[in-house]
Amino acid sequence: MSDWRKLVAYTAPLLAFVALLWLNTALKKIDRSIWLSSADYWIYPAQTILCGGLLIWFRREYEFHRLRHVAFALLIGIIVFLLWISPQAFFGFAPRMSGFNPDIFSNQSSLYWPTVVLRFLRLVVIVPFIEEIFWRGLLLRYLINENFERVPFGAFSWLSFSIVTLAFAFSHSTADWPVALVTGVIYNGVAYRTKSLSSCILTHAITNLLLGLWIMKTKQWGFW
Repeated sequence: MSDWRKLVAYTAPLLAFVALLWLNTALKKIDRSIWLSSADYWIYPAQTILCGGLLIWFRREYEFHRLRHVAFALLIGIIVFLLWISPQAFFGFAPRMSGFNPDIFSNQSSLYWPTVVLRFLRLVVIVPFIEEIFWRGLLLRYLINENFERVPFGAFSWLSFSIVTLAFAFSHSTADWPVALVTGVIYNGVAYRTKSLSSCILTHAITNLLLGLWIMKTKQWGFW
């Protein structure tokens, strides 16, 4: 078996992130008070802080290979961004306006800007790190050999490719499954091409940065 600390390091940030999402959903169902029915506004910052802390705590356990094929990673990040917005931007699907809306604090700059900054940190830094560390850094290799550190990053097998692609897709909301499925295929391809976890994180971060800017411009909060 791989060292338990390695397994915890690769899984704990994502598990903490998901646990807080579940808490958010549960609170909305049991109480209608503003602090619980709109728990996103404190749970999302909590995710950023908690998961960021875990990433820093376990930083020495990760294999951040040097960036490779940077232009390719950037291009793929842009392509995946266009893929995510294409139903609304190009094919006339209904805009997704319901979601985490920082504009509720627009008249309180002391709350608005920290809310926006923390939301972008979550989207552009935390999510790419925790997801790529888990899906491509751990699971894509663990499904080849449970002693995953012995498996070179970017090693291919049909079993690991298929399971990670499907699991990545289904970890997103139902409305996003088709696009997330294609995204899973593409992000796995980045791992196979670059052989670099850092390049996978960069690709994911570019996608999310562009998506965040597009959300702020179009007010389609459902894409958060």
